[in-house]
Amino acid sequence: MSNGTGSGIQPADLGFFSILASAGSLSAAARELGITTPAVSKHLALMESRLGLSLVNRTTRRMGLTPEGELYLEHARRILGEIDDMEQLLGVSKATPRGLLRVNATLGFGRSHIAPLISRFVRKYPQVEVQLQLSVNPPALTDDSFDVCIRFGAPPDARVIARSIAPNRRLLCAAPAYLARHGAPKVPNDLTRHNCIGIRQGEEAYGVWRLTSGRGKNATTEAVKTRGNLTTNDGEIAVNWALDGHGILMRAEWDIERYLKNGRLVQVLPQFDTPDADIHAVYPQRHQLAARVRAFVDFVALSLSQQAGRSS
Repeated sequence: MSNGTGSGIQPADLGFFSILASAGSLSAAARELGITTPAVSKHLALMESRLGLSLVNRTTRRMGLTPEGELYLEHARRILGEIDDMEQLLGVSKATPRGLLRVNATLGFGRSHIAPLISRFVRKYPQVEVQLQLSVNPPALTDDSFDVCIRFGAPPDARVIARSIAPNRRLLCAAPAYLARHGAPKVPNDLTRHNCIGIRQGEEAYGVWRLTSGRGKNATTEAVKTRGNLTTNDGEIAVNWALDGHGILMRAEWDIERYLKNGRLVQVLPQFDTPDADIHAVYPQRHQLAARVRAFVDFVALSLSQQAGRSS
């Protein structure tokens, strides 16, 4: 196939194809681009003939991409994102957040806190397209499929930016009914005689709770090996078991605060500190100037600080 006048890939094709893929049909893309459906079809056919490849399956009622089309789309979106970033760097963009923003968060916190924030965020910035994926463990930092990852604790890695967006203490708690039956532990070692609800999440040493007394130089930490007859990898389930009076739970304040307020859970060993799990937004350094990433991280930080302010 001759690569004559209009050879290979042209810059204008990238935006066209990204809109076409998002729209899901030629007619919807035509509406969004403000041109006729035949004009969309013609532009696509021209692109495919220049490439010598088929990008779209036309057999189905809904438009599907070929494997080459998927690859084209993935790279087109990355390149468009980099053009956006370049505009920000040069200061020529009016910095309206736009484009694809891929967010990862943990199951429980993602469902209860991040999903509602995204709902408000896209109302404020309608030109941003957000994909939210929830996972038990944060993705590897080398995983290029996310723009922002909301996680507990800062990752030990200099290649990413980890911005602390909200403090988050882990507390020990139990239902009053459980404590009435079994007594409240007075010192960390008492926990070995209690039913402790286990959460298997992330890479943390499972079933070992670290409790610290004293501050600064005088701080001493005890590692207590706990046991119990209930474990899960889902924090919400663990909280429900604690509410049902099954045992003692270590859980982030964000998740149990309302139950501590209404008395359905009571803090246990409050004079001891457990390792904190401050909430961080983690993103690659190359994204630090992207308007969509900056706006989202600022939005989450502000919203969470307002929530913490209301609840304290």
